Amino acid sequence: MTPPARRGRMPAVSDADIRRVAAALLVEQGAEALSLRAIARELGITAPALYRYYPSREDLLVTLRRDICKRLADDLAGQVAELPDDGVVRLFAICRAFRHWALAHRNEFTLVFASPTENGSGTVRRFDESFGLVFLEAAGKLLAAYDLATPPVESIPEALRTDLLAFQGELLALLAGSDQKFPAEKFDLGVAYLMMTVWVRLYGHVTLEVFGNYPMPVSDPDVLFDAVLTDLAAGMGLTTGGVA
Repeated sequence: MTPPARRGRMPAVSDADIRRVAAALLVEQGAEALSLRAIARELGITAPALYRYYPSREDLLVTLRRDICKRLADDLAGQVAELPDDGVVRLFAICRAFRHWALAHRNEFTLVFASPTENGSGTVRRFDESFGLVFLEAAGKLLAAYDLATPPVESIPEALRTDLLAFQGELLALLAGSDQKFPAEKFDLGVAYLMMTVWVRLYGHVTLEVFGNYPMPVSDPDVLFDAVLTDLAAGMGLTTGGVA
């Protein structure tokens, strides 16, 4: 950490300095340590000097969440870059890489994926964020090359259909203005429902493991996670060959 400046002399700081110190505090001490006062102390400046960059702690957390998502997206994309151009292989490799990242970066995972925000909408709820786009690219490859077992519309709870239609419309609008190779013509309500439920199960499992909340002792968590992925693949009508 940067030592405090001598009294009477305020060091010049940049946004990059603030984010670097905030990220280090998060990794070392967790989100509870992220106050503007603590960051200012590490930088050797007064807390009001940070207000020109971040009017509030929540404004800083929004930026940190986006930085973390970008680094995570770069990491996931790098890990699948050399894999075969197959949607099944890539999607489930991303799932495994996401789990490994979460277990190795608990404080960052907690801030991004397990902390409420002031307006109630987390960064990762949007597919146009960097993290979501990595999953979206793999999902597009999967949907283009495979016939998935999607539920018929009539089997989807009616109370969910309005929300799914809104999600479908937002995602189609995003795809229309991007270079994502996603077969929009195949993106029906059943696919939207499938995407949502797969993410819920993946996220739920990873969250339970990160916080040690399995309902029983598990001697080999890797085997359990692989079993979950195999079950997810089967639910999509896929064989397990590309999952293992």
